[in-house]
Amino acid sequence: MPPVTTRRVQVLPDAVANQIAAGEVVERPASAVKELVENALDAGARQIRVELEQGGKQLIMVSDDGVGMSRDDAILALDRYATSKITTAADLIGVATFGFRGEAIPAIASVSRFTLSTSDGDGDGTEIAVNGGRVDRVAPIARQRGTTIAVRGLFFNTPARRKFLRSLSSEMRAAWEVVATFALAHLEVGFELVVDAVDRLHVPPGQDRNSRLAAVWGPTLGATLIPVQHAGGAVLVEGLIQRPADARPTGRRVQLYVNGRPFRDNFLVRAAESGYRSAIHPGDRPSLLLFLTVPASDVDVNVHPAKLEVRFRERVIIEGAVEDAVRQALGTIEAATSVWATDASAAGTSLGASPFGLQSPSASPPFDFFEPIASANPDADPSAARQAELRSFAAPMVQLFDTYIAFESPDGLVLVDQHSAHERVLYERAMRELTGTEAASQRLLLPITVELTDEELVVVETFDETLDRIGFDVEPFGGRSVVLHAVPAPHPRFDAAAGFREMVSDLARGRVGGW
Repeated sequence: MPPVTTRRVQVLPDAVANQIAAGEVVERPASAVKELVENALDAGARQIRVELEQGGKQLIMVSDDGVGMSRDDAILALDRYATSKITTAADLIGVATFGFRGEAIPAIASVSRFTLSTSDGDGDGTEIAVNGGRVDRVAPIARQRGTTIAVRGLFFNTPARRKFLRSLSSEMRAAWEVVATFALAHLEVGFELVVDAVDRLHVPPGQDRNSRLAAVWGPTLGATLIPVQHAGGAVLVEGLIQRPADARPTGRRVQLYVNGRPFRDNFLVRAAESGYRSAIHPGDRPSLLLFLTVPASDVDVNVHPAKLEVRFRERVIIEGAVEDAVRQALGTIEAATSVWATDASAAGTSLGASPFGLQSPSASPPFDFFEPIASANPDADPSAARQAELRSFAAPMVQLFDTYIAFESPDGLVLVDQHSAHERVLYERAMRELTGTEAASQRLLLPITVELTDEELVVVETFDETLDRIGFDVEPFGGRSVVLHAVPAPHPRFDAAAGFREMVSDLARGRVGGW
């Protein structure tokens, strides 16, 4: 039997305790950006500037023009459990501020080379330098009212955590999402995000909701949204939701706020989608920007270390209010195609006077359902053999509602969704081109100019080689614009600009490896 090892219970040094706390509060550069921006908002800032170098791995600097701190307060802010937000435990219920000044700052300072510069009035200020949790310098400085915090070499003294940081583009995108999330909620505040000396997001204070949304999410997505406003008892739901006809399976945006605080809740998202009911195609995911206002005592915001989740006292009521708000906003929007044919002659060749819109398909269909396996070996691929059998089975085909193809097979009736089949054909073709030589590309007589968001512009710069292989010849055009000189040509009706936008949007949402 091995000897029993006894260990003494001991109190950890403050430096170690702060590093452990940092692991809960600060997972990556974006976490530090979130904590520092929240402090700036709590200080009443009207202009917040965030600067990053190397995705935040080398430098994170957050400057604001809010209420600064005196010398004594600045020193106390570096102590654990020092805060200006609460005085008793009862204050934790219904706390209206974002964070606790003495919680995030010492945690961040313990795992970085940290500099705090602040002043509570124009003229005299204080600068404090901290190296891995150890205060190196406290000195008076001259500066304007406000606070600037510089975080250099995040996790320099905890290499085990630093090596788990993601790529520069991934860390930058996460930081962009943090700033964009706060920018959408605080229209009265101006936000600026500078990455490696390049402006990635710049919105002035005092914008209206639509202008701010167009600047952050882009005018294309913004144009597809409709307003929401619904009061259900003590719950107020406001914001914007996407029109059913514009919902897509990919590339959507979802952002939820409760009492001005961003949070995540998959159940509330499902409740919102339930409000659409049959207005959207199964699999489509509408974009949502929803602001919930509930009594502060009915929501607990302290159930997650990073405040990313909340707990509602009456969840059923909240979910019902969200669903009702979406359904009410949709109102009488027509989301589905009429079942009854109104003009048979305009629809093409009609099969008699059937009210179900049955049509004979054209003699030369726009694509071949079996194209992806046209060159496959039926002996090696059972599915290819089966499809080859269907190809050789001569049977009449009919078209329903310009959407479905119906035909008889040896086993019975086959229904094919034209849109899905076409997407599959294009997908297989694109995959063959990506794994082979360069894709067929068509030079444009008149180049297409496309306006992107700051986030999407980074995607174009990061994945320029991938876009080139697909067939897009992209050139910067100044500001957020790019010019397409050449595009893929998969079929005559391909909308190059829309295809480019959707591809870049999906890349920006992290739908590829490394993001």
